[in-house]
Amino acid sequence: MTTPPVRLLIADDHAVVRAGLRALLEGEPDLAVLAEAASGEEAVRLAVSAAPDVVLMDLRFAGPGSGIDGVEAVRRLAVEAPGVRVLMLTSYSGRGDIVRALEAGARGYVLKAGPPEELFRAVRGAATGALALAPEVVGELVGQVVSPDQDLTAREVEVVGLMAEGRSNRAIAQSLFLSEATVKTHLVRIYRKLKVENRAAAVSEAVRRGLLDLD
Repeated sequence: MTTPPVRLLIADDHAVVRAGLRALLEGEPDLAVLAEAASGEEAVRLAVSAAPDVVLMDLRFAGPGSGIDGVEAVRRLAVEAPGVRVLMLTSYSGRGDIVRALEAGARGYVLKAGPPEELFRAVRGAATGALALAPEVVGELVGQVVSPDQDLTAREVEVVGLMAEGRSNRAIAQSLFLSEATVKTHLVRIYRKLKVENRAAAVSEAVRRGLLDLD
């Protein structure tokens, strides 16, 4: 049985960029472009109606009256089309932008100037639910998690508290009104800050540091 192609929606405010991406992606036999969107609002509408497997979402839709940015579009899709995976495709690689996109529920972050093979790999990974990050993006995140500030935020303490109750990522997400992707991002930071490798160790270390009281 032939595996159906990964169905894509390209969302970018530049027609030339969309055309170039379409040409690249449709050159791959296992990838198919369903539609294109020129704004964040249009991306959300088309993703809800066409139900692609992956949305390639520009981070910043420029120009007057451009409406919502890519991160806000991701937040809306997490509610309106939770089964759609979003891959941020942008020229920007600032740490703050990366974190905002991942917290909103994006499944990856790829630079427009990257090699086509990197884009193809990210698309295929996102389609399976994997987190797909360009090497430059990984470097930015590593810079953040090893920064001097190793204190847990109030939200991270909440996540650890729910972990201590034995709740799954999905249950934590529902309790805190977050996406599962955002919960996973919190877990990565918690493990790095507490210098642990699993949930049980994170809870134990949080208790040892006085961040959590299980009595």
